[in-house]
Amino acid sequence: MRRQVSNLLLTAALLLPCFATVPSSVSAAEIPRFQVTSAAEFAERDDFKFASSDKGEEGEARRPKLGLALGGGGGRGSAHIGVLKVLEQSGLKFDYICGTSIGSVIGGLYASGTSPDNMEKYFVAGMHRFMTVPLWARIAIAPVMFTPRMVGFHPYDGLYRGNKFRKYVVEGMSEEEQKIENMKTPFGAVVLSLLDGKPYIIRKGNFGYAIQASCAVPSLRKPVEIDGQLFCDGGVICNLPVKQCREMGADFVIAVNIDEPFKKEPLDKFRKAGSVSKRMLKWALYANDAPQEALSDVLIHPFTEGISLLSAKRSDARHGVRAGEKAALKALPEIKEKLSKYGIEVKDVEMVADEESSKDSGKNENDISTRTVEEIEAGDPE
Repeated sequence: MRRQVSNLLLTAALLLPCFATVPSSVSAAEIPRFQVTSAAEFAERDDFKFASSDKGEEGEARRPKLGLALGGGGGRGSAHIGVLKVLEQSGLKFDYICGTSIGSVIGGLYASGTSPDNMEKYFVAGMHRFMTVPLWARIAIAPVMFTPRMVGFHPYDGLYRGNKFRKYVVEGMSEEEQKIENMKTPFGAVVLSLLDGKPYIIRKGNFGYAIQASCAVPSLRKPVEIDGQLFCDGGVICNLPVKQCREMGADFVIAVNIDEPFKKEPLDKFRKAGSVSKRMLKWALYANDAPQEALSDVLIHPFTEGISLLSAKRSDARHGVRAGEKAALKALPEIKEKLSKYGIEVKDVEMVADEESSKDSGKNENDISTRTVEEIEAGDPE
């Protein structure tokens, strides 16, 4: 019953009230000034694909700038870590990293120099901090939370502020290390403005507050006010930020989509309580991701079936990491082939299979972890 309530609330958050949510404020005195770039103001381009014939200033073939786009997905975010473990061992170095929601958390930590192995430890142990009080409990006491409004105090809408999760993510980072502009790899966190309904990329300022805004799921998390703008989870409008990664300067983008696959279901599937709301949530994410997938050069899609967006289970986190490793390993030959045209070496990687992954050595008919761009029906870009 608790999971059904969670699905209903998440579906409502993504499909209905997201543009009417009132934000949470962060004063300018608390944090450094941010650089917020409007992704919607960029001119539409049809020349996204990088050509090997492109020349540098001295006439030599120019190395393409490599970008990594990490999508949103809540509790499935550990799959990003598994992908990064493989890509790092392959020797790939990214010039730009762009992330949405949990993708901004993993992407920002990686851009700052945190190793995937360390991220795995903290993610497995700390996802319960994403919602410090169980969702069902927050819903149960929601009427009490409206009491201050009766005496003239009007806090911003949402069940959680996200402060504890933000502090957990940046724990151990100095004030200078938390500045996005000081990261080892240029990084951007995608957010949605509730004022004008446009997606924005935060590329400068405090990393902690940037991810708090990018992870502010409407109705669940209180939106965040930054420099006169009011931001919530960028996944509402841009869950897989491939275009945004290109606009940062990337020529060749590897995209990681951690949403559950959207496949045809039998009639009886929808006799269960909450099944329709869950289906609509899957559809909303699928429809959001498809145009961005088509803009990527390589798509990695870990098989995250069964991992809830709100899962804080360690078993789900471990499963996500293994799924990410498996998907990245399958995509590695394609990455190697495409980048070889530009003289970029990609090493072969052999991961040690654990007991869980060895049980799943057979091919799953629904496993879409190795889909290529050509296999996706392209839609209009955002």
